[in-house]
Order: sequence, then structure tokens, then C-alpha cells
Amino acid sequence: MRFRPVDLVSNFSEAHLHIFTTILTLVLPILTAFYIYNDYLAFLSLGKGGTPSTPLGYLKIKTLSLVSLRDPYRPLPIPPHFRPQKGYLRSLPRRVTRRPLVQGIAPQRQQTQKSSEKLYAQLVARLQSLARDPRNMLMERTSCFEKHSSGLFATLPITRTCGGEVCHAHPSDGSLHLTLHPADAKLVLEHGLGERHPLAKGGWYRRFVPREFVLIYAPRSEEEVDVVMRIVAAAVWWVSGVDVNAGDGEGEGRRRSADVAAIGKAMEGSGCGVCKVHACGGTPAEKMTGDA
Repeated sequence: MRFRPVDLVSNFSEAHLHIFTTILTLVLPILTAFYIYNDYLAFLSLGKGGTPSTPLGYLKIKTLSLVSLRDPYRPLPIPPHFRPQKGYLRSLPRRVTRRPLVQGIAPQRQQTQKSSEKLYAQLVARLQSLARDPRNMLMERTSCFEKHSSGLFATLPITRTCGGEVCHAHPSDGSLHLTLHPADAKLVLEHGLGERHPLAKGGWYRRFVPREFVLIYAPRSEEEVDVVMRIVAAAVWWVSGVDVNAGDGEGEGRRRSADVAAIGKAMEGSGCGVCKVHACGGTPAEKMTGDA
């Protein structure tokens, strides 16, 4: 006898359909709850950051993930009227291995290829030495973005970031967050040394992070610590106009950039006002080597 598809449809009675619908109704909520539970645990595993490690914080991050950057490796365009057109960096070595796995929004953390404790200690010592030199006009205090570790701040910022924050390092993985001139950020991305923050989109999203906010991958050798410090110097220049590598003389040795100062005036009013409250409060800075 010849088989016809219509016979199969007719044999699938309303009773069978009811059973299938019932099973689906029972199983889907369980699978959804299982996914949410495991996803929440993954959120908590990223550690403390700017977002509270609570169900409400998780809900906030999941909502923001719907509008986050889809390609964190794509550089920002530099408008023709942007001044200065060139950044601080002239060249960078290319990262020869594939990019590490990075997850999360706030916090955003590197999950593979992390720094060793020894290398992270070297990085922190280099960052703190910048703050100890009064010519650099930097200070160490609680990060405005992270709120659970310390960062470097410009005492007289000329480019608006979160309360003048230049950068902060993450003890859990050795990576850093910092703000760069778009040309410098482009160089970092093209050489595989970092990626943009998921919310670094500008406009309304500046209430969370600056448009030029970048994650720098954790150094895995002393040579890579040197590279990271070159990028940190570019961040200092962008936020404060001070060139920390411009000679050892007094006075004129480390001048503030007039070009970057002009950008600072042009960006007035576009900064992170909410974050600025946290950075300018009386909270004492926690050590960069503390638990993040």
C-alpha cells in the first residue's frame, strides 16, 4: 500500500498534540531556569566590579548586553575635525598568539592567558611609580569604574573620563581598563593587544564608560609589561596631557599638551557625571594588589 504524508498527519490525533504541548510546557521553564541559574553563576565568577554581584546587578547586565558592541575589535572612526588627529603612540609590537577569551560587561574580565602573580606585581609597581613622581600629576585612589580596586587618576584632567581616571588593573587576571585617543586605541586593536569595552559606544552610553574605553590584555612576560606601560603612558597623555616619558628635567620636561587641552574643552559636559561622584568622594584607595 502506498504511504501518503496526509495519513501521518491524520494519525497524529488531538490527544498526541495535547501530550506534546504539556511536555513542552513543563520542560521549557525548567530548561530556562537551568540556563539562568548557570548564567548567573558565570556572572558571579567574574568577581566584584562596578556592578553589584546581585540578582538585580545581573538583570542590569543582561539588559545592557542586548545593546552592547557586537564587534569589540573594530576601531573607532576618527572624524576629520577631530584634534589632534594623531595619538601618542607611533608603533607597537604585534601580539603573535590568538586573543584571549574575554567575558562580561561590568565586570569585564579576561578568562584565559592571565598574568602570573610575579608579572602582575611588576605591573603594579610600575603603575605606582608613576603616581609617586610629582611631575606626572597622578594619584592612586579607588577606581571610579571598578569601585573594588584602585586606579591611577590625573590630578588635573583635561579629557573627561570618570573623575579623571586614567587606568585601573584587575588583580584577578592582570588585564587593565584605560581610556585612549582613538588613534592609539586603533593601534592597540590592530596589533591584537586589547579590545573595546562592550559599552564604549559614545552618546548615551558615556554614563557607563567613555567612548574610547579599552581593555588591555594581561602581560605574560616582562617584555609585554613594557608594552603595557607604553600604552598606559598614552592613556596618561590623553587624560591629562602629560608625557611621562618626556625627559627627566624639571619644569619644561613634562609639559601638558595644548592640543589635548583643546579636546578637553570641546568635550566639556559629555563625561560620566555619576561616576565622577564616586571618584571624588572620600573613599581611601585600596591597594592594586588587593582582592578584585
